[in-house]
Amino acid sequence: MENSINTNVGAYLALQNLTTTSMELRSTQNRISTGRKVDTAVDNGSTWAIAQNLRGQSSSLNAVKNSLDRAQSTVDVALSAGGNVSDLLNQMKEKVLAASDLSLDTTSRLALAEDFKVLREAIKKTVANAEFVGTNMLKTGGINVSALANVNGSSVITVVAQSLALGGPNITFSVGSTIATSTLASSVLSKLNTSITNVNTKLGIIGAQSKAIGLHLTFVRKLQDSLDGGVGNLVDADMAKESAKLQSLQTKQQLGIQAISIANQSTSTIISLFR
Repeated sequence: MENSINTNVGAYLALQNLTTTSMELRSTQNRISTGRKVDTAVDNGSTWAIAQNLRGQSSSLNAVKNSLDRAQSTVDVALSAGGNVSDLLNQMKEKVLAASDLSLDTTSRLALAEDFKVLREAIKKTVANAEFVGTNMLKTGGINVSALANVNGSSVITVVAQSLALGGPNITFSVGSTIATSTLASSVLSKLNTSITNVNTKLGIIGAQSKAIGLHLTFVRKLQDSLDGGVGNLVDADMAKESAKLQSLQTKQQLGIQAISIANQSTSTIISLFR
């Protein structure tokens, strides 16, 4: 190789190698600092686009989960209130059955009638207060509860309201019902038996629909975890690998600097020829 004071080929090559090493080093340092091998579209356009789409789906699933959570809470309130109504109806049956006894004295009958009234009012208040965020599924004209089932909003899960109001389709005795006489008690007892069956059936329906919400909520959470994991597989850096690469590139950079220094010494050799 010819020696020249105008062109130092060895230094050029060493500089090119050092520049390449420095670029790789900056890239590795960026991966370590961000934890990602694909942080922007510049790193890998197609992979970044896929990851962004997955992130969008995962983010949208938050809205689906929130909708399902609200529906679940609303239904839970309705089930809790409905269970209380069922218990009150069973207590009322005991009072009504006792009041239908023809041999019962007036004082005992009046006491039973008062107990019946208290239980009847308790049902009325329970149904009126079975509300979550303005939604009551148990009152007359109760509101159906619907929850988003997918990120497109094209599918929903609906829980149908069931009226447990006094004098309604399920609790058939009226708000003013009384058991002050054995005849009235017998009449109420027939309606009460029907009401107990109706209420338990309707609560069973609500419970089944509530389970459907819970199962779908579990699925959505798993789906979101899978999407997040998929994004990680696409863009996350292998930190152990990057750490080892960082040390290698730092060593390579130091050697590149030394190579430039050695290449530049050739000019000193040329000058010595003229001494």
